[in-house]
Amino acid sequence: MEATVLDARAQEILKRIIASYILTGEPVGSRLIARMTREGLSSASVRNVMSDLEEMGLLAQPHTSAGRVPTDKGYRYYVDALLSQEGIGPDDRAFIDTHLTRVGGEFSEAIEAVPKLLSILTRQVGYLLSPPIADAVLKHIEFVRLHERRVLVLFVDASEVVSHRILDAAGDLERAGRYLVAEFAGLTLSEIRSRLVALMAEEKAAFDRLLQSAVTLGTQYLDAEAGERRMVMEGTTNIMKHPEFADIETMRRLFETFEERHRLVKLLDRCINRPGVRVLIGSETADPDLGSLSLVASPYHLNDGGTGWLGILGPTRMEYDRAVTLVDYISRIVSDLLTRHGA
Repeated sequence: MEATVLDARAQEILKRIIASYILTGEPVGSRLIARMTREGLSSASVRNVMSDLEEMGLLAQPHTSAGRVPTDKGYRYYVDALLSQEGIGPDDRAFIDTHLTRVGGEFSEAIEAVPKLLSILTRQVGYLLSPPIADAVLKHIEFVRLHERRVLVLFVDASEVVSHRILDAAGDLERAGRYLVAEFAGLTLSEIRSRLVALMAEEKAAFDRLLQSAVTLGTQYLDAEAGERRMVMEGTTNIMKHPEFADIETMRRLFETFEERHRLVKLLDRCINRPGVRVLIGSETADPDLGSLSLVASPYHLNDGGTGWLGILGPTRMEYDRAVTLVDYISRIVSDLLTRHGA
């Protein structure tokens, strides 16, 4: 968005319009804002400022006789320039600390507990996205034969997260697993794959049956898992409580998007390598089915260096102050818990 400069009066009026619209969902009129301004402005003065804000694309007027509502651009200005910097309240802090203490440092518990916690606190959709499996650091790998050529692969990373995959494979599974752990423990999956590919190109791999089995099984697993990420969401039914989504067709498209989680993963991947809390508002998501939603996201970290994302999804008419504060605080607490574990 191009730089937008507002004077103190315009900022106050925009902030009060957004606060009122978030609370009621109804277009906001000049008379209401005039009663709220610190300067005691007249309705006519407020209308003039509102008209200027509309010309700048920060407000819209749904009907000629109606008040104004914020646009995506208006919300963006609000998030970037007008959010209050108040810290998390004592009640929220106590509630979060109590619930996350039960999680300890286990990622397998955090991935279930954190989305539910975010959903309860915000009454929106809470989510947690795991780090890419390719960034996971090998601690243990085991191959379990299920059938003559069907093998269950159990992978445990440095954060004690267990992944599994069924493959078609043959060979000495037990020795292959021991070899991979002995040679590659402490490396990320992407690093392991590079080394396995190099081994396959070496002549000795063709003559060493153990090495050949390990290389084949390892690369099969990595090829299957490399791009995989787990996403857990809680509170999708909260969306139904917002009048913006009362239309059945809108609701249907939205829930289809929730089911197609790779679209949300792709959206979150746009935030990677940008520190701190990120907010994508409505049309900024570049996904037509998410155009009425905002996404608040913040990174969290594991002790093996992996980075995932957690946050909330809700209507553009959301309490951004509270959402940003909660997501930021919870991401820092989760990072602290998961990086201290096993450190």
